[in-house]
Amino acid sequence: MDSPAAPAAVPPVVPPDDEASAFRALADPTRRQILEDLRGGELAAGEIANRFSISAPSISRHLGVLKGAGLVTERRDANRILYSLAEERLALCVGRFLSSVCPEQIVLRNTKWRSAPEGDAS
Repeated sequence: MDSPAAPAAVPPVVPPDDEASAFRALADPTRRQILEDLRGGELAAGEIANRFSISAPSISRHLGVLKGAGLVTERRDANRILYSLAEERLALCVGRFLSSVCPEQIVLRNTKWRSAPEGDAS
């Protein structure tokens, strides 16, 4: 008997309450900075903490909020915890909100992104 196939990488449907946790996490400037720092790739918790002038336990709490909101993932490597940006989750939450609030701007921005490289005749 065959085992069930692994689920395809389909973007998850984010319930509204779950989406709200992402926005609560984004409300804090320290957490937004952590997300920006993770843009370059995976970082250890200690490396993240060293970038801030607040205590390591405070950074740990911020990372817990980001993880709880699904905006970062973590993995263990021996005695280190490595964090990564959950780009798809962040894009889904923010993108869905922006699409509902200002859909014309999303269309305009997408059109500009697509046409800029081809339409730039200078």
